[in-house]
Amino acid sequence: MKTLLLLLLVILVSPAWGTTLTAGDKIYLQLPGESAFDDPFTIDDQGQIRLPEIGLITIAGLTPREAEQQIRQRLRTVYRNLDEFRLSIMEQMLRVQVLGYVTDPGMVSLKPGSNIQMAIAAAGGARPGAQLDKFKLLRNEQSQEFNYKAYLDSGDPSQLPTLKGGDTIFVPASPLLGNIEVDFDAASLREGGDADEEQGITIFGELRNPGTFSYKSGMTVVDALMRADGVTRYADVTKIRVITDNVPYQFDLKAYLDTGKSTQMPPIKPGTTIFAPIEVEDINTTSRTVYVMGEVKAPGAYESSPGTGFVDVLANAGGPTRFADTTLIKLLRSEGAPVSINLVTYTQNPASYTLPVIEPGDVIFIPEKIDFNEKSWLKVTADRAIKIIGAVNNPGRFEWNDSMGLLDVLAHAGGPKQQANLSNIRLLREQHGSSDNVIYFDLESFINEGGSFTQLPTLKAGDTIIIDELPHDPTDNKSSWIRQSADDSIYVFGQVGAPGRYAFNRELGFLDILSAADGPTGDADLRQIRISHRDSNQSQVTKLNLSLYFETGDESLLPKVVPGDVIYLPKVQGDWLDKPAERVVRLMGSVNKPGRYTFNSQMNILDLLAEAGGPTDEAYIERIMIVNTSCCGDKAQTFNLRDYVIDPASYPLPLLRPGDTVYVPNESDSIGEQWRQGLRDVLGLFTLIALGAAL
Repeated sequence: MKTLLLLLLVILVSPAWGTTLTAGDKIYLQLPGESAFDDPFTIDDQGQIRLPEIGLITIAGLTPREAEQQIRQRLRTVYRNLDEFRLSIMEQMLRVQVLGYVTDPGMVSLKPGSNIQMAIAAAGGARPGAQLDKFKLLRNEQSQEFNYKAYLDSGDPSQLPTLKGGDTIFVPASPLLGNIEVDFDAASLREGGDADEEQGITIFGELRNPGTFSYKSGMTVVDALMRADGVTRYADVTKIRVITDNVPYQFDLKAYLDTGKSTQMPPIKPGTTIFAPIEVEDINTTSRTVYVMGEVKAPGAYESSPGTGFVDVLANAGGPTRFADTTLIKLLRSEGAPVSINLVTYTQNPASYTLPVIEPGDVIFIPEKIDFNEKSWLKVTADRAIKIIGAVNNPGRFEWNDSMGLLDVLAHAGGPKQQANLSNIRLLREQHGSSDNVIYFDLESFINEGGSFTQLPTLKAGDTIIIDELPHDPTDNKSSWIRQSADDSIYVFGQVGAPGRYAFNRELGFLDILSAADGPTGDADLRQIRISHRDSNQSQVTKLNLSLYFETGDESLLPKVVPGDVIYLPKVQGDWLDKPAERVVRLMGSVNKPGRYTFNSQMNILDLLAEAGGPTDEAYIERIMIVNTSCCGDKAQTFNLRDYVIDPASYPLPLLRPGDTVYVPNESDSIGEQWRQGLRDVLGLFTLIALGAAL
């Protein structure tokens, strides 16, 4: 019954086949007998629907007929009978995105034929303070601006662009609101100005209500000041500045009020700027003034005379405060570079340190001493700071001095952590015009082997020292391998307990690396280990027989492994590519473990049979066949294992070489067994004949 009602509804509302499907449309897929298709499907914002057992399929932008053909093609992979499959449109919707200064921005669903006002209403309406005359419609990366206020004033729908599915409407906020989100207040907004800078008059300074206000014909400077609610008691009414058409004027309001002469008023028009300055005492400067600023008892302007020295001026300003950094005093001059003064060095040895001569117009600046407990790291400028990050106890940004070295900075940061990778310390240096700005240093070798301190890298202000952390255990390697450099890592694959990417230095050997990966598993072929060396321009692979090392203890068998290498432990009887045909012997027939076995000149056929678990109970060991492969053709020979066991001296072992094939037949293949089987068949036939004659 439910399906029948849906079909009737589809027949009533389904549009023509030329309609294009859009996001938000509801469609009905008729597939009798499949309950999963009883309910309609809604096209999501990505233009897709999710079909049972099929998954997502994109149909937005297609006509219903095109969509039906595409869905039918996908359904053929799962459903057989699609003769009655049909696609019908139940309901079409417009999916429009409304953003900006609206109450509830986001996607809205509208009926076909809806306009922009309906879309904005569905988003909760425009918020108070929205700029109604500069709405935007975004469609296919094209932007169209329209006047929504003109539509509200006239009710003319032609003022609004037509909506389509996928459109975006953006509602901007009025620039009069400023850059801070506050509750809308029409009175406050009006007091802050009611026009833009091009069409209004901008009034600021010592006024009760500065802002940008609309211009009215015949307006004067006094009218504009009254529009801003007048000047404050701190305003200098004798020096009001007015700029009209980029021409500056100075207006004396006090003189105008005293005389009443309007001819003294400067012209104003839309775009005029008016500034009411604060009334201050003029600084009386002379040709002998010296300025002292910063951390001194009494900063200010001081008169100098010929022969006045730096210490005289500093003492006249009350001397440095206890917060002053007297090692970085700056002397600024109108011409030339700033002069650095280290007063501490001067007080230690005045005879060897010359203070600069003070000239009129000079500026002496005493900076504040750095407090490293304070988080404001900007107090240490880049030209006197150095950074250390990574596995140190106190990473951070420190003040730099040319007398410091790498070990000084490392000690200042609390020293390295226990898991620090000192073998690959990186030094980042900003070098203009060069991309090679990374310096590597092996501090671990320097500490262990010693050397001259001149081998330590020279640091400069602005450098960054990075110390990586070694993984704590093999499992931690997997969780932190992203932090490891490929040049500092060794890759372990194959039959090991914990394959992965490990951080190692050059002091660790092959067995250390294999142990960190939890060692080889029981399936590992220890005779066929491969090590790929990647630290050279040419590819190089080393083969390792670890079983031979365990038998002999010969350390020379172990290869030298360095960061960047790859270790692979294959599986026993694994892929044939691990065992080329020219290095194996094929064993087939009645043995416990037939297969391909690695063979060398020190082995014989008994070693091969023992490796395969020996012949089975049904094996015909009197006629073991061996096929030898050579350049001149294959040759076959037989071997009687039973006679060899009884009398080894009389029966030499056959020659077996890599590439040969050994076949152990079954007893059923022996001549005696075949003769006995034939005799039993003949006796059975005579018995049947005799039984038939008796019957």
